[in-house]
Amino acid sequence: MKIFLAPMEGVVDHLMRDMLTAIGGFDFCVTEFVRVVEQLHPKRTFYKICPELHHQGFTPSGVPVRVQLLGQHPQWLAENAIRAVELGSHGVDLNFGCPAKTVNKSKGGAVLLKEPQALYDIVKAVRDAVPAEHIVSAKIRLGFDDTSLALENADAITQAGANLLTVHARTKVDGYKPPAYWDWIAKIKEVTPIALIANGEIWHADDAFRCQQQSNTEDIMLGRGALSLPNLAACIKDGQAPMPWLEVKALLIKYSGYEIFGDKGRYYPNRIKQWLGYLQREYTQASVLFQQIRTLRSSDEIVEVLKS
Repeated sequence: MKIFLAPMEGVVDHLMRDMLTAIGGFDFCVTEFVRVVEQLHPKRTFYKICPELHHQGFTPSGVPVRVQLLGQHPQWLAENAIRAVELGSHGVDLNFGCPAKTVNKSKGGAVLLKEPQALYDIVKAVRDAVPAEHIVSAKIRLGFDDTSLALENADAITQAGANLLTVHARTKVDGYKPPAYWDWIAKIKEVTPIALIANGEIWHADDAFRCQQQSNTEDIMLGRGALSLPNLAACIKDGQAPMPWLEVKALLIKYSGYEIFGDKGRYYPNRIKQWLGYLQREYTQASVLFQQIRTLRSSDEIVEVLKS
């Protein structure tokens, strides 16, 4: 079994990847997406979204990272894919699952699930451009409005030459509302020979095992679950007990140092509040802490509360 850390825009940045992969259990990470319109991004764009490229594309704990691209223009996506792997990305991932309205309005992300031919054209262009030794992967949902094109979309991506497909087992309209329809991944597996990764609604180790059974897929991707239970990957893979609150609080303080000094603290107040929002699912203490810092905007004030 391999466990992948999902990209989550504005939450799972390189600092969070560093922290979560250091805890253990993860085999691979995918970055937040690089939005491709009609340009070849400069190298600095890739280094910003994936500083791990300065270190051969690995997190400090040695977990490989793959750059994700999002867009609608096959040739521009192909050119940016070439640049990503030349800079050290371990393959390239294509985002066909983002449900954000702003992204979908500009014909990126999940809206492309309405057009199997568009999926084929994009994946084919990228696969043809990227050297064969680099994996080209894609992430999809079960569809946009419904699941009527799920199998056709998976087949289009397969026929275009992708090596790997992650399936978030909900439609765009479903958003993040439970349940995730893991059994649909098993249906997709019947029409594609490429490796599948199951994603969606995995919060605990028993969720992961039920997902594997229903999806008939061994490999999984964790997103929100890894933020609500920081050692979730190790719980699944190594049978660890859920991390106690005191250890989580120590992580919050450690992360504060990462964010404040690693990214000059620009995003720290918002990001620590976002993380506490996820932690509230598993820890009542996180709810109390969130209320204490909710109105604070100074990094120093927030850290003082965390240390108290």
